[in-house]
Amino acid sequence: MASPRLETYCCPNRDAATQLVMNFQPEVFCGVCIGSASISLLLTILQLLPKKGQSPRKMPKASSSSTILLLISICDILGGLGMIFRSSVWLGFPGFIANISVVNGTDVWPSTFCVGSAMWIQLLYSAGFWWLFCYAVDSYLVVRRSAGLSTIVLYHMMTWGLAVMLCVEGIALLYYPSLSSCENGLEHAIPHYITTYAPLLLVLVANPILFRRTVSAVASLLKGRQGIYTENERRLGTEIQMRFFKIMLVFVICWSSNIINETLLFYLEMQPDINEMPLKNIRSAALITWIIMGVLNPMQGFLFTLAFYGWTGWRVDLKWRKREIPWESMSSSTVGENAYPSPVNYQSNIHDSKKISTTDSQQTDEAISMLSEAFP
Repeated sequence: MASPRLETYCCPNRDAATQLVMNFQPEVFCGVCIGSASISLLLTILQLLPKKGQSPRKMPKASSSSTILLLISICDILGGLGMIFRSSVWLGFPGFIANISVVNGTDVWPSTFCVGSAMWIQLLYSAGFWWLFCYAVDSYLVVRRSAGLSTIVLYHMMTWGLAVMLCVEGIALLYYPSLSSCENGLEHAIPHYITTYAPLLLVLVANPILFRRTVSAVASLLKGRQGIYTENERRLGTEIQMRFFKIMLVFVICWSSNIINETLLFYLEMQPDINEMPLKNIRSAALITWIIMGVLNPMQGFLFTLAFYGWTGWRVDLKWRKREIPWESMSSSTVGENAYPSPVNYQSNIHDSKKISTTDSQQTDEAISMLSEAFP
């Protein structure tokens, strides 16, 4: 489970709201995190492995979009491993974990583990958010013929640079002046929460807009090839639209509980006493969403692979074979439907215009194939 409360708990003078959720049935919560993360990890790897019966890919080179999808899955896998490791230590070594709360203790390893494991989880999931944003940007640029494999270097610089910068900045402000004497009050923790949730909110707001513009651009491209919109092309546009919808649906399902939980905890932090009876329902809602986060956050990796590729099956092929792009046959058949044999005695200017049209059609097919490369 990825939450800025993991880092806040490392402060000996943590706030009451963080104490509430972190001390609520820790054995059950850690067991839920381990179970959810383990299931997601195994199923995600299974999804990514090549399967028997799949034909070799006809595409000569991978697109930046398909590379980004793979990197998103890798971030989810590594983040899930961090959850499993942290929760396992929490369950297996309660005495070690109890030393995190010791003020001015001589043993620095408990605090080091607390901060290091929390930062690992935050960094990997934050990078996954940035990669998802890059995927939306790249999908739009591919259709606009403004992206290629070279842009993946820029995406790496932006994703890892922003993820590391925001993570380090938030942690530095949270633990000022030192880990053993974090500042009291909500103000010192707010920058940390902002740097944690900024990429998440960016994906929620910007990605639907970029996906919608990409779908419109795909429709314009397909119509512009021959001036008509065939059934195959309409079906291709619908599939691309459905894929974007599935990606956003998975993202909202997995992370909406985090936003609700953080809102409830912030409200509790602003109260003089969070244990008052009128706040009972809010405390219960915060604890329920806390457990839901432990289930849904780690499951993002597997659910994303379903949105990216669909269910790929159980029959793993140990011999590496690249996945076929089903839309290639669609694109080729569409081109075949709209291609007509040109008369031999065309004038030269008509021949040139036909040549330009063919080139544009090939570029359109390539852009659509790159965009749909990772489809099942």
